[in-house]
Amino acid sequence: MKIIQKSTKLNNVCYDIRGPIMDAAKKMEDEGHAIIKLNIGNVGAFGFDAPDEIRQDMIRNMPAAAAYSDSKGIFSARKAVMQYCQERCVLGVGLEDIYIGNGASELIVMATNALLNDGDEMLVPTPDYPLWTAAVSLSGGTPVHYLCDEANGWMPNLDDIRAKVTPKTKGIVVINPNNPTGALYSDEMLRSLIQIAREHGLVIFADEVYDKVLFDDAKHTAIGSLSQDVLTLTFNSMSKSYRACGYRAGWLVVSGDKRGAKDYIEGLTMLASMRLCANVVAQWGIQTALGGYQTIKDLVAEGGRLRRQRDIAYDMITAIPGVTCNKPSAAMYMFPRLDPEMYPIRDDQEFIHELLQETKVLLVQGTGFNWIDNNHFRIVFLPHEDDLREAITRIAKFLDGYRKRHGARA
Repeated sequence: MKIIQKSTKLNNVCYDIRGPIMDAAKKMEDEGHAIIKLNIGNVGAFGFDAPDEIRQDMIRNMPAAAAYSDSKGIFSARKAVMQYCQERCVLGVGLEDIYIGNGASELIVMATNALLNDGDEMLVPTPDYPLWTAAVSLSGGTPVHYLCDEANGWMPNLDDIRAKVTPKTKGIVVINPNNPTGALYSDEMLRSLIQIAREHGLVIFADEVYDKVLFDDAKHTAIGSLSQDVLTLTFNSMSKSYRACGYRAGWLVVSGDKRGAKDYIEGLTMLASMRLCANVVAQWGIQTALGGYQTIKDLVAEGGRLRRQRDIAYDMITAIPGVTCNKPSAAMYMFPRLDPEMYPIRDDQEFIHELLQETKVLLVQGTGFNWIDNNHFRIVFLPHEDDLREAITRIAKFLDGYRKRHGARA
């Protein structure tokens, strides 16, 4: 029998958010077990509904959505994104600088494919949203991970970034607000990252999907608003702020100095044309989303559901002996650390699998986000309060037993 093997392009690709542990959880569900899922930011699955007006506009325009749209997207969607850029002080953005896609994910892959040749390098944070590492690898590039410093609120380590720039480096990925840590970068940090890109001629790839999911009166600055001379690609979507993950609607904005990037931008346009167009039905929701009442503000404000659940998860997880965590300022995640002296973990994937089997709670291990040790995991704090409390109570009980079984100090 001839063995059919996967492409070698997949050798360095992983997406453990939906990986082997998720497969184990599905098997357990098939056996009749109820799993509490803290593994993925699938907001709609937890009762965070998309605003009615977005759904109504999509339904109302469905008859007009049967034909292909312009490959870059329908006019109203791109015009709304352009106006959003103006509100965010991202200057010099016209309709032709905007690409609508099937979520930010499709556009990330498109943008890396258009830029990278075999052997080119891209600076990617660690921990990261693993799609970025995968997209770089699938594009033939080499992801070079720069450290984010847990002791400094998960801020990028600028010295580490500078040390990892080589003649092969084409760009730098900036995930702000950050997934998986919930960190929010200051303007000073963003300007420092821009300066590194400026000095080395790098393209900035800015993942700003969580720019409205902000807690404690935090403010987000679009990195594209801080320079007009550095080529910047900014990715955003309706998935999180508008609780519309399954609609698959996102956008890519090209800003900064485009004069030297004509060939690259032609490549982006070519790839956009090859996939014909993005989901047209969902495109009709973008103008309403960006121009309507921002219901996310109610969810993240004091007393709002998302804010309450962030606080519950943080308070409960940090009350467990040997567990520490930077309190997230944004997004829907936290990235706790387990004291290695209390939790001697050799393989964090096996650890999370063991936790799943015993507690029926699904998490993602830190190495699934290309982190450098076995002592972290990501929590999604989207489930309803009762489920969230129950899940973390089970995690605490498991960790208590783990300490006892492994003879670690209490």
